[in-house]
This record gives sequence, structure tokens and C-alpha cells, in this order.
Amino acid sequence: MEPFTLLQPESALSAWDNLLAFWRFEDMNVFWVLIGSILLGMSASVIGAFAFLRKRSLIGDALAHAALPGVMMAFLLFQTRDPLVMFLGAVTSSFIGFFLIDWLPKNTKIKPDAALAITLSFFFALGLMLLSYIQGLNVDNKSGLDKILFGQAAAMTQNDIRLLGYVAIIILVTVTLFFQKLRLIAFNRSYAQTLGISVKFYELLLALLIVMSVVVGLQLVGVVLMAAVLLTPIAAARFWSNELSHMLALSALLGALSALISTQISYLAPAMPTGPWMVVSLSLLFILSLLFAPQKGLIKRYLEHSQLRQKVAEENILRTLYKLLERNQLDQQDFNQADIQALRSIPTESLQKTLKMLCKKHLIESSSRGFRLTKEGFELASQLTRRHRLWENYLNQHAELTPEQVHKQAERIEHILTESQEQQLQAELENAHYDPHGNLIPTQRSSQNTNARES
Repeated sequence: MEPFTLLQPESALSAWDNLLAFWRFEDMNVFWVLIGSILLGMSASVIGAFAFLRKRSLIGDALAHAALPGVMMAFLLFQTRDPLVMFLGAVTSSFIGFFLIDWLPKNTKIKPDAALAITLSFFFALGLMLLSYIQGLNVDNKSGLDKILFGQAAAMTQNDIRLLGYVAIIILVTVTLFFQKLRLIAFNRSYAQTLGISVKFYELLLALLIVMSVVVGLQLVGVVLMAAVLLTPIAAARFWSNELSHMLALSALLGALSALISTQISYLAPAMPTGPWMVVSLSLLFILSLLFAPQKGLIKRYLEHSQLRQKVAEENILRTLYKLLERNQLDQQDFNQADIQALRSIPTESLQKTLKMLCKKHLIESSSRGFRLTKEGFELASQLTRRHRLWENYLNQHAELTPEQVHKQAERIEHILTESQEQQLQAELENAHYDPHGNLIPTQRSSQNTNARES
């Protein structure tokens, strides 16, 4: 079977014309390569997710390298590049590598990561030696064997695409049928055993699916980059959801999207190989997920951290004003910056910025003599002080910490305690009225005001 001539757009045409030609599928070979890439991206992403969740991410990389000597041996024995022969040779070699990775840690003092490294390097070196040996032989069909290292979509034949399609469908259907059991084993292997699930059988099934996915992807992506197709989509999907079914769907979507992007780029720029572009596309999607995912993205976390830091700064000022009120027994209502800094060490610039923000929120108001708490600010400061002293009492009574040790702990926890937690503390402490330092614990403010602030 002749390989596809995938990427030969007319040079005189504009990029837009070439793009339209791609989507019109004027060359059916382009269509079939695109379908094969999408199927590989989806199936490898889904099955690679289970290796990722079981913290065996490098298993795909090791199996891809272990497939290389199998491909070369199959060619040496049968003198053919029939996809099925190559597939069986690669599967056999990868399975030998898999059992070696599994056997070494169980029967020797070699750690699992060392077993992976030994197997990967040994099989890859053996494969390279066989490849060099074949290159020196005077046999037909040997040209292009080295493309398996980095993949070449344009060298794929219809038989390659057909085999890839069959394997992808088998993987997706098998995962769908045994999803519940594979999920249970991925998250809690011991619990699955207690339920009577044949864990070894499903682990073997999972290994077989990973091996098949790796082997059929070699022609497209190559030995070196196949692990990225297995692992990058699920790593990106984890930023978007905690539900496994959603993560698998997202992984499949990202795998398919990367295949679409890479095939299109390869069509528009024939010098650009599909496999590496597939990995680059996945990496870009991973970076976008890392930055912009709505719940776990770095930007979201940075904004939340900034908001929390601002909230803590404001609440610390409110509590400082409340303590100043206590010390002066409510005789003095207004306090200047020096009074605040005498009680709490805060840089002047930061203090001025926080005071300005508190004035905007009507939690404090300024006067000619300084700043004073508004009614709402006083209630909030009273609540914070109450939670602070309740927590000090709790640590003193239940964690047996001294009064000198509890203050710093309470300084942090007072900002995140909720109304219900405050009530639990009150119940645990049997309505204590004084903290370990002998200070009065403020009475509980109205739940209406509490809820208004927490909302």
C-alpha cells in the first residue's frame, strides 16, 4: 500500500485558499489522516488518564520505547511492513517491557521508578541497534523505518488508518463498558479488592489497552513523543473538573482538538510534521488550562489570594480599632495612624491604603482626630474578636497550648471561621465568657448582620 501524499497545497494559493481546500476535503487522504489523528488523540487521552490517575504517568513512555525492538524484530523476521505484523511485534515487545517493569520491583530491591528507567533505556537501545542493523541490510521496504522514532503522518497508509480506527474504537468501547470498575481501581485499589473485583484482570486489561494505544500511535507521533499524547490531555483536564467522567470527556476533546490543529498546520506547511505539532498543540492547551481554568487556574488562584490578603489586612485594622476601644473603655472613639501602628506593626503606605478602602466600604469613618468604627464596622470587629478569642479558648482547652502559644494561631483562623463553626466552638466551650488571657469574649451579634457580611 502506497503511503498518503498528505500535504501538497498549491504554492500559488493563499493561506486562506489552502485552508478552504483543507476543509473541502478535496483530497480524501487528508480526510482519512485527520480522522486517524482524531481517533488516536481521543483514545490515547482517555486510556492515558487512568495511568495518570494511578500515578504511573511514565508507563506510557516506557511502553512506547519498549515497542521499538518489537517493530524491528517483526520486520527482520517477516521482511514486510504490513501494519498488522508491525502491530503484533510492537505489542509483544511492549508487553515484555510491561511485565519487566512490574516484575522488577516485586522481586528485587529495585524501586518502580528505577525499573521504568532501566526498561525504557534498555529496550530503546536495543531497538536502535536493530534499526542500525536493518539499515545495513540489502532488503526491500526498509526505508522509512526510522520515521517511527518521531512519527510521520504523511507516511501512513490506508491500512495504518484502518488499524488505528479499530484499536481506537476498541479502547473507547472497553473503557465505556468497564468505566465503573476502572474508576474504582484507579482511586482505591484496596477497596476494589474487598468488593470482589478482579483487580489483576482489569489492570492487565488496562495495560493491554495502553500498549495498543501506544503502538498504533507510533506511526503518527513516534516513540519519543507518544507519552505526551497519553498524559498531557488529562493533566490539562484536571484543571477544569474534579469529576472523572467529565475529565475523560475533556481529555478526549483536547486530544481531538490537538489532532485537528496539527493536521491543519501540516497541510498548510508541508515541512511541519503532524506528530510534533500535535504535542505542541497539547502543550499550549495545557498552558491555557493552567492559566485560565475557572476553578483551579493560576490567575483565578492569584485573584483569590489577593482578595484574601486584602480581606485579612482590612479585618486586622478593624480588630485593632476594636482593641483600642477596649483599652480606653469606650471613652475614646477616634484613633490616628500612630495609635494603630503602636498596637499592630503595619507599613504606613499599606495602612493608608487599607484605611481608605475601609472608608469606602463604610466600615470606618474619618474625623479631624483620626478614624472611628461605624456601627457596621464595630459589629464586624466584634465578631472577629469573638471568633479569635473562642479559637484561643479551644486551643487552650483541647490542644493544651499555653495562652502565649494560641494567639498567632487565632490570628490566622479568625478570618476564615464561618457562622456555623463559631456556633460549634461556642457549644464546645460551654458558652465561655473569657479567653485564656482574661479578656471578655464579645457577645454574638445578630445572625442577620452576620449573614449579610458573609454573603
